Amino acid sequence: MRSYRSNINYGKEKITFDVSHADRKTMEIGVHPDIRVTVKVPKGIAPEVVNQRVAKRARWIKRQIAYFRKFEPHAPAKCYVGGETHLFLGRQYRLKIRKHNCSEVKLKDGYFYIMTPAPDNTRKIRDMLFNWYKSHTLVIFSKRLEICYKAVKKLGIRFPGLRVKKMSKRWGSCGKVGDIILNTELIKAPLHSIDYVIMHELCHLKVHTHNNAYYRLLSKYMPDWEKRKERLEKVLL
Repeated sequence: MRSYRSNINYGKEKITFDVSHADRKTMEIGVHPDIRVTVKVPKGIAPEVVNQRVAKRARWIKRQIAYFRKFEPHAPAKCYVGGETHLFLGRQYRLKIRKHNCSEVKLKDGYFYIMTPAPDNTRKIRDMLFNWYKSHTLVIFSKRLEICYKAVKKLGIRFPGLRVKKMSKRWGSCGKVGDIILNTELIKAPLHSIDYVIMHELCHLKVHTHNNAYYRLLSKYMPDWEKRKERLEKVLL
């Protein structure tokens, strides 16, 4: 399989895409959540023919890119001071910072209680809260993955491994070995929105690109996915 990178002009903008040749009969254009554009083509197709086909789909490609850019997380910067609100599972909690000999974070009665010997050290408070989120993230995400997987198990996909990490441009993705990666920031969203991102990635284990077949599959197993996505954007964007 031979691969190369090319681009076309679309109005005043440029669309860059990666082309790979394979044993196939048709050409497939895909736009991925990280804004990559890929083109899979039959062997022997000339680069100018590929560029012509991509140019014909340029409007659709730009729509898909715009769609994924709307999906990028853009949480406002936090100062980590008393009275500031922080999200957990879709609900707002205010910070109450107390001077204490030990360092501890507790969620109680609508507040994040931050106990620390250095109540004015906002960097320390940020790290404490991040570690608290992190300690809850994998447990909750694992439970939601088990629930969502039961719905799509009949598709024949294996139960995926799960990884979590902080990402600046995506809520989730599929790893190269068939695992699922979820953004740590997603722990701040409601459970039904977390389920949407997980189902989004589970369906990608069956259909890898965002084509009509993919959206039919997603709609079959989560008919209200658009409402869940909209809720996610309202809470975290």
